[in-house]
Amino acid sequence: MATIHRRPDTLIVGMLLAVVGGFLDAYTFVRHHVFANLQSGNVLLFCVEVTARHWHRAVLLLIPVVAFGIGVLLVEVLGLSRVERRVRRPLRLVVTLQIVLLALIAALPDDVPEQVTTVTVSFVAALQFSTFTTLRDAPYTTLAESGNLQKGIAATHRWLAAGEPAAARRAGGYAVIIGSFAAGAMTGAVMTRLVGAPAVGVAAGLLTGVLALLVRQTRQLQRGEASTGPPPPGSPTAH
Repeated sequence: MATIHRRPDTLIVGMLLAVVGGFLDAYTFVRHHVFANLQSGNVLLFCVEVTARHWHRAVLLLIPVVAFGIGVLLVEVLGLSRVERRVRRPLRLVVTLQIVLLALIAALPDDVPEQVTTVTVSFVAALQFSTFTTLRDAPYTTLAESGNLQKGIAATHRWLAAGEPAAARRAGGYAVIIGSFAAGAMTGAVMTRLVGAPAVGVAAGLLTGVLALLVRQTRQLQRGEASTGPPPPGSPTAH
């Protein structure tokens, strides 16, 4: 699997991304009564509409699924070695693309067609889902909490049953991510009801903070390596 993000995420980066994930899910649900982050719901609704022979609605539900797939494919292509030689900072490029797209949605009028918003958010979600996959030393996702909940419960059991310090740390990390997603969802619901379409600018602002943290982390690593010698082959500091 190609990747453009070889460092694990710090807890603060994971928290911000989870807030964005919850915010975007609430944003699209409050505005259009759909979940645009992950595509299980759209696939399910597509099957329901097909069985009811509502062909037009079924096709519309496939559009965000396709947008999500394109986002995943883009991250895969950027992770290819021959592409990375041409695109110097693919991780920063992807996060910047997310920020720009969400800012564009925020600038659109409230009466813009639903598909414009849901397709764009699905694409943005795919970029985030495919890029940020490891929290410190454990796999996670910032867009859907079923996996985080399962892993958090399993880590808690290992901590309580075997007294593993690493399991306790992982359980705490998952709890923070789940809480951040919930906080983002509540904030997104309130802001969307109050402001409408421009509310998604909050998510763009949070991602700007993530980008700043990633740049700072890279510079800190580069300064450390400058004082200790050149990095080993395959070092992720360029990301």
